Amino acid sequence: MAFKTLLTVTGPNQGERDLKLAADLCEEVGAHLSVLVLELAAPPSGGEYAAVVSPAWLEERQAELQRLEKRIADVAGFVAQSAVSADLSDDYPDTGWADDVIGRRARYADLTILGPDLLASHALKDKVIEGTLFSSGKPILLVPEGSHPTLKPKRVLVAWDARLESSRAVRESLDMLKGAEDVRLVIVDPIENEFHHGEEPGADAAAYLARHGVKVTVERLPSSNHSVADVLRQHAGDTAADLVVMGAYGHSRLRERIFGGVTKSMLVGQSLPVFMAR
Repeated sequence: MAFKTLLTVTGPNQGERDLKLAADLCEEVGAHLSVLVLELAAPPSGGEYAAVVSPAWLEERQAELQRLEKRIADVAGFVAQSAVSADLSDDYPDTGWADDVIGRRARYADLTILGPDLLASHALKDKVIEGTLFSSGKPILLVPEGSHPTLKPKRVLVAWDARLESSRAVRESLDMLKGAEDVRLVIVDPIENEFHHGEEPGADAAAYLARHGVKVTVERLPSSNHSVADVLRQHAGDTAADLVVMGAYGHSRLRERIFGGVTKSMLVGQSLPVFMAR
């Protein structure tokens, strides 16, 4: 699909780097920039009764609101000077409800951008990732430190595992894939049966993409006792990919948190932009 609205989320301890990155991507594809400014409210230390009687907690809340107001003013100044059309919203949710707030806002954007500053903020990063993927149904673009993001990539690695999440990621990224010069559909340790990858793993997905004009090649790779995430990262580097496209959270969030998973592994130590959908 075409990206007409890009969302970025920013907190009180962040600068303009993520905002500029999102604005540059908007300019690249002629999209509108939507900015959500968030301050996560600190929970009371001793329960609801403590929240009523604790002056320290009330002072902390007041300080948070002041930080939020300052950040809103700073972001408003950036938006006013931006060359792209933009809107600004803000919220002060309790931590437990932040992902719902983010998810509701992300429903009105085509893609949420997570820049290096946000990715370094663990509490806010997790809320943005989970809120967008689980509460909006929209994709995200992770832009790690030192990477060079683009919404017009030339070389793309698509991590394919024949699940619904992979199919959704391919569909959401289709405009980018059609414009790329080289798309590698990569399957790690494919299972050749009708319930997984079929008799010829990747053939059906490649045919689907080819009908849309995508220049696609299927590559089946062994894990050779390495994790799937490591195989994908290594192959993306070997093929000089600009972008990795993949489905996110094929298992439940709880299972991935406890046992790990490809999604969790790809969120750590990544050097390339990653486009995820669920």
